[in-house]
Amino acid sequence: MSNKMTVQLKKGDLFSQDVACFVNPWNMNFIPWFLLLPHGVSGQLKKRAGLAPFNELLSKGVLKPGSAVLTTGGKLPQSIIHVAGLKWYWMTDLRIVEKCTRSALMLAVDKNIKSIAFPLIGAGVGGLKKGDVISVMEMVALEKDWGMDIVIVEY
Repeated sequence: MSNKMTVQLKKGDLFSQDVACFVNPWNMNFIPWFLLLPHGVSGQLKKRAGLAPFNELLSKGVLKPGSAVLTTGGKLPQSIIHVAGLKWYWMTDLRIVEKCTRSALMLAVDKNIKSIAFPLIGAGVGGLKKGDVISVMEMVALEKDWGMDIVIVEY
């Protein structure tokens, strides 16, 4: 990756991106993951990373919508930032997408992560329109130089 920050929008598989960290859109963590059947990004993460990131996530307790927490990648060499993109009843809104994006980027800066790949937060189970989600995520990614390469991946 380059020394200058880049923001890219790509179509494809989140987990095939050449980055140091992946973002996993999650819920508020009030229902333990093992009582759920993760779908979408979380389902793919479970298949590729195993259970370790989810066990770590369980220890973080209930998350406020829009917040972000870091775990190891389990079987993946990359770390995982989990964002609480869904509130009760698996609903979300663009304000939460904005907070999730900003929280993940702030955490990545704090942890000196130099490249990160986001899925479209809230465009799956959350029911938001892809175009609206992309607009909000790009706005946050471009609001300042975060000092890292940012990839927003549309599956």
